[in-house]
Amino acid sequence: MSGYTIFTEEMKKTHTILVPDMLPIHFRLIIDIFEAEGYKMELLRNDSRSVVDEGLKNVHNDACYPALLVIGQFMDALKSGKYDPDRTALLITQTGGGCRASNYIHLLRKAVDKNFPQVPVVSLNFSGLEKNSAFRITPKVFVKLLYAVLYGDLLMTCYNKCRAYEVNKGDSEIILTKWQKRLGNIFRKGSNMYLKTKKVYVDILNDFAAIKLSGEKKIRVGIVGEIYVKYSPLANNHLEDFLISEGCEPVVPSLLEFVMYTASAVFNNAELYDNSTKRTRFYKIAYKLVYSKQKELIRIMKEHGVFEPPHDFEYLRSLADKYINQGVVMGEGWLIPAEMAALAKSGVDNIICAQPFGCLPNHIVAKGMSRAVKQDNPNANIVAIDYDPGATRVNQENRIKLMLANARAAE
Repeated sequence: MSGYTIFTEEMKKTHTILVPDMLPIHFRLIIDIFEAEGYKMELLRNDSRSVVDEGLKNVHNDACYPALLVIGQFMDALKSGKYDPDRTALLITQTGGGCRASNYIHLLRKAVDKNFPQVPVVSLNFSGLEKNSAFRITPKVFVKLLYAVLYGDLLMTCYNKCRAYEVNKGDSEIILTKWQKRLGNIFRKGSNMYLKTKKVYVDILNDFAAIKLSGEKKIRVGIVGEIYVKYSPLANNHLEDFLISEGCEPVVPSLLEFVMYTASAVFNNAELYDNSTKRTRFYKIAYKLVYSKQKELIRIMKEHGVFEPPHDFEYLRSLADKYINQGVVMGEGWLIPAEMAALAKSGVDNIICAQPFGCLPNHIVAKGMSRAVKQDNPNANIVAIDYDPGATRVNQENRIKLMLANARAAE
């Protein structure tokens, strides 16, 4: 695959970069950041059955479901006629780990080379995996991306909470759209944005807190699992919407937890294997910066008092030590049992673990660890839901309904 098309400086002016639909709230903010740097991007929203069919055509069916969906969504978009292949590029994230998040860029390039060889594939990573592309992450962009994750997590938390209880349907969507536009403008201007962070946090919290909510009690359902299936409406069949339609409140852990998990894995492994390098020391410094920003957000949310803040990451690490070694970092590793335990201990007893087909690490650290978590938290009601090309939405939703029936019976 050494002959693949490379994204060049000239393409910044001529090409639209397509972005897979994993985190709609966060990715819209990220797109605003890169558009401020001169890139043109578009978030894909195609989610028909043809996405799965294209994935099956272009990826071996033993590959994991997230790989199949991302590649299928790209190929479906390129074949739709909506985009000019001569002026289109594709963006895919790489975490630098040993799992598909690092490796399936090669599967995508193989599919693209077969159908649209002129289309470049761009890697978004912080591990130096791709160095010959004009798509680069500067320190300034890195800091903006960090704030996009923080703001995205706050919007996601407030939106899910309010949407589940809003008296006037659509109020939460209006506030979400307002802040996505406002934050996009902040990122595009960039001036003094870091001096106003606390005010922006408080303004967001106040706007969502002003939404009229019902006082009814609803079942809170946590969502954990493989990162793509956990967050992507395409992958989990709009799980959050379904839970709200069933009279529940979805509780989704923050994206920042996964970012910090990825960073901590680098320097933690260096300590475990006695292999400290400049790179591992840099990751430890970066982790401390990110952790300080998380603590700032948690403090502001606690002071505001209306919305539940995310779990302190060091608290998650301490929880993980009760169940599994922090050296287990393939895929989502120790983070999944830690998130399940944190949810259970915070009163979110009902937990859905999103399991993608073909993700062996996830089955070990999620389904394999649920018994240990339940033994330590007897009230935990954990159900693993499998997502794959052959799984029907009806079967998935019926399993969730059964879990909810058990939850209601236990009240």
